[in-house]
Amino acid sequence: TIALRPVHSANPNAPKFEVMALSAARAWVRVGALFELASRESGLIFYNGKIEDPSFAQPLYVSLFQQQDGSYNVVWSRPSRRRELPAEMAMPADDGLPPLPGEEASQAGQSEPDGLGTSSAPPAFAD
Repeated sequence: TIALRPVHSANPNAPKFEVMALSAARAWVRVGALFELASRESGLIFYNGKIEDPSFAQPLYVSLFQQQDGSYNVVWSRPSRRRELPAEMAMPADDGLPPLPGEEASQAGQSEPDGLGTSSAPPAFAD
């Protein structure tokens, strides 16, 4: 469940709404904010902001546009994933940094133990 809580502030840069989410413990938690903006072309007011939650891989960017009946159209997007760096920009293999966790085991053809033991189920996907 998501709710908007109005923000009452004399600061013109303050958000107009806090975005609140109902947690599993049934407590309201702030997960974002919406700022009031005006369209350059039409002057129409809309709200823009982002929602962040530990369960999200990335923040969710949102814009709300009020309709004639008082409801809002919500437009959302997630940031695009970063592209891989070109090889000439990547760090050399001998960069003096310690290996990443599990890297030694994967280089030796072993997987790092996860503490779960081995499965007795047949493989779901063929290699």
